[in-house]
Amino acid sequence: MRKQLITVVFIFWCSTGISLAQVSQVNTQKFDRKSGVTATYSKNILKITWPAGNNNYGQVDLNMEKGKPLFSRLLIGEAKKAKLVSTDLDPAFLLTIGKRDLISQNGWNIFFDKVPQKKYKTYNVELEKSTAAVKTIGSRTVVTISSLKADRFSGNLEITFYNGSPLFNIAAVMATKIDSTAIVYDAGLINRSASWKNISWINTGDTLQNVKAIDTDSSKNIAVKYRTIAAKGKEGTLAIFPAPHQYFYPLDEAFNLKFTWYGKNYRKMTNGYGIGIRQDLEGDRRFVPWFNSPPDTKQRLNFFCLLSADDENAAFTEIKKFTHNDSYVKLPGYKTMSSHFHNEFIMKVVLANKPIPEVPDFVNVFKKTGIDIVHLAEFHYTAHPKGPDETRLKELHALFEQCKRLSDNKLLLLPGEEPNEFFGGHWLALFPKPVYWIMSRKKEAPYRENHPQYGKIYHIGDKDDMLKLLEDEKGLAWTAHARTKGSVNAPDVYKDETFFKSDHFMGAAWKAMPADLSEPRLGKRVLDLMDDMNNWKLKKSVITEADLFTITPENEMYAHLNVNYLMMDDLPEFDKGWQPVLDVMQQGKFFASTGEVLIPELTINGKHSGETITLDKSGFANIKLKLNWTFPMNFVEIISGDGNKVYREKVDLTKTQAFGSKLLQLKTKLSNRTWVRVEAWDIAANGAFSQSFYIENN
Repeated sequence: MRKQLITVVFIFWCSTGISLAQVSQVNTQKFDRKSGVTATYSKNILKITWPAGNNNYGQVDLNMEKGKPLFSRLLIGEAKKAKLVSTDLDPAFLLTIGKRDLISQNGWNIFFDKVPQKKYKTYNVELEKSTAAVKTIGSRTVVTISSLKADRFSGNLEITFYNGSPLFNIAAVMATKIDSTAIVYDAGLINRSASWKNISWINTGDTLQNVKAIDTDSSKNIAVKYRTIAAKGKEGTLAIFPAPHQYFYPLDEAFNLKFTWYGKNYRKMTNGYGIGIRQDLEGDRRFVPWFNSPPDTKQRLNFFCLLSADDENAAFTEIKKFTHNDSYVKLPGYKTMSSHFHNEFIMKVVLANKPIPEVPDFVNVFKKTGIDIVHLAEFHYTAHPKGPDETRLKELHALFEQCKRLSDNKLLLLPGEEPNEFFGGHWLALFPKPVYWIMSRKKEAPYRENHPQYGKIYHIGDKDDMLKLLEDEKGLAWTAHARTKGSVNAPDVYKDETFFKSDHFMGAAWKAMPADLSEPRLGKRVLDLMDDMNNWKLKKSVITEADLFTITPENEMYAHLNVNYLMMDDLPEFDKGWQPVLDVMQQGKFFASTGEVLIPELTINGKHSGETITLDKSGFANIKLKLNWTFPMNFVEIISGDGNKVYREKVDLTKTQAFGSKLLQLKTKLSNRTWVRVEAWDIAANGAFSQSFYIENN
């Protein structure tokens, strides 16, 4: 394509008189004029018009003149009948830079860091507005404006428009060369023309709230649902929200820390009245690691905007669709399962002699979120795992009774613990029925005995006893938060141990930690571990985990949640045991998801994950992959290994639009490989990944 440059020269007043300012260039060399998008540049205004779905078009006018608001106009509607949503807006980014501890634990995988207790500082991200480029990437159009600066960080502003949706993304893409850096950011839009009428949000009680947009009102931080705040403009609504999972760095709690703001002079660092997203620098006041920012990594400080020609209700309805109303959708042939919740209901309520609610809040939260099976992790440093025996048995009995009472045909509540004994590091246990066991064994105590009240009980004294218990009771164990937190060296340190090689040690658990805004996917730490375990020639699975302490309706639960879609038709009854759940987990017959990307069908040479495929002499395998998604997709990746190396094959999906479904028929060569698995990720770093397939070469 011939290089195209749209150039304008303008002048401005300065202290010494009239001077030639700068050359503002819009480079359209990589812009596809057949994409359905128009990009024109005249009199300092770069106008982008894109198909926004339902026969509507979105229009954004970008003012490239220095000193003028960047977003001159935002419009949405039918061609030649578009409604003016807002005028004269400036993007605002506040970048807070702190110090990462790379020495005391495990480098960039650290969680036990308290960044806000060390020296940090917040900077305005300044836009120079010198040059611009427009390029087409699949079904999206990216406008890049140079340049940005904030202390040691520099980069460019990227605005991405998505064909088929009234959605666009604003990102400060910045990097530093300084090592040991941790960051957080706040962002939003500042209204320079006082064109907004109302500000609206949905409160934690799930009710729409409206206030007048009064230009002199000081900024306020607001606790909301769906992570969204909106402004009603002249003829429509503008809503702002972050990536639903990526924006929330890992914490032990899912407290709602007022992640949105509106008003004048936010943090006394922005100049004007705006709306936006924010982070609480102190987090949950426990371990607060912020985001990793390794040297030369392009950190995307970003947020999404949605334009609506209708009122606030309509805008919120559209936004909630991206996360299925913050719930996990039902798929035929699957049940959703989530693990690792330190709710401590037994110790804090039941055995504390407090009133026991008929239906606790946490049960309602799980049901509303669409989770069918919940695996608890009770007694986390609150109980008596090593006895005295009668105390420990009483605690277990209370746990079993409450799980039984609270389970029904919509929710199976499974008793579970994070024992952290015998094997090393932190790990979770799950049995297919109630099992009474004590995490200590005196010399004279038998491994197993009968108790007059509880029946069969076990005394466990070491890793051999523990493995025998898992074998005798058909239980499963796996490494919690592998390679971080209390499992810094696990499972690596025990990968050659008998218990780890056992079928009863399932593998490890995945969570989106650590956080890094330069990555197009979440949770690389455990995805890499999956590949390592496969190359160790072990058949291991990886489930998702939440690892949260408090579950309430007011919390920002969805941002910190994830699920496993287990291949099961029916939900087991508590009284009959839940062996089918463990079977599916152990066999790797499930996929993991943040919720927005789903894999309802995946076979390789006709086999499902956890099974062994056979290659013919050609070495090629046929992959049948069905995807469902909400945000536009980014890519699918086929990852395989040969016992030593890891190989990656990326399938570009940038031509997809929002809210789609597609059956992909892929052929990939897997000669001399021993395993293969599949990942799928969207534009907001939401994703899903399969378990491994094993390969037999002829």
